[in-house]
Amino acid sequence: MNITKSIYSIAIFGFSLGLASCGASGDYPGTEYAPQMYHSVAYEPLSQIRNEEEGMWLSNREDGKGEFYNSNPYNPFGMNMREPAPNTVPRSKNGYLPYRLRVADLEGAANVNNPVELTDQVLAEGRQLYIQYCAACHGPSGEADGKVGDVIGGVANLKGGAYIDLPEGHIFHVITHGKGRMGAHGSQISIERRWKIVHYVKQEIQKQ
Repeated sequence: MNITKSIYSIAIFGFSLGLASCGASGDYPGTEYAPQMYHSVAYEPLSQIRNEEEGMWLSNREDGKGEFYNSNPYNPFGMNMREPAPNTVPRSKNGYLPYRLRVADLEGAANVNNPVELTDQVLAEGRQLYIQYCAACHGPSGEADGKVGDVIGGVANLKGGAYIDLPEGHIFHVITHGKGRMGAHGSQISIERRWKIVHYVKQEIQKQ
């Protein structure tokens, strides 16, 4: 009988302790299950929190340091991201340089050649990208008959007038920086993908 009472007492104590650990108040969030699954270490690119005790009250890190400690001890400059070497230029994984021409430099853009080799696969990818980013305004065939274009108006007919003779670099520049009622898409579409759209516009849309 005493053993049974002891087991019940231990069970009740354990249950009470479990309920108490679920409580949260003030700066204490309570006991968390697998906390590292949702408390990621926020590494700032150009700054560090070097105090290993920072956020210790919250931490469940496996390395035993405070929750907010985010220092990279292997970086001699006190940063989590090294600065690029002086006088270097970043390239994409395929070797493409950043596009440097300013918004107003359409004349300079006209002299820029498409660096992406024209292939059937590139045209197929360009078509998918055109449908995704361009068809809503310019229409599936480029005749400014997209559903959004009907609403906002003033959309370029890619098959009409002077648009047929526009250089590839001009089209790329407009996709990048926007022009008139068209917004800039340089932050949404990578350089290589923009050039693939240009290929599709020149080789398919404007030759239909």
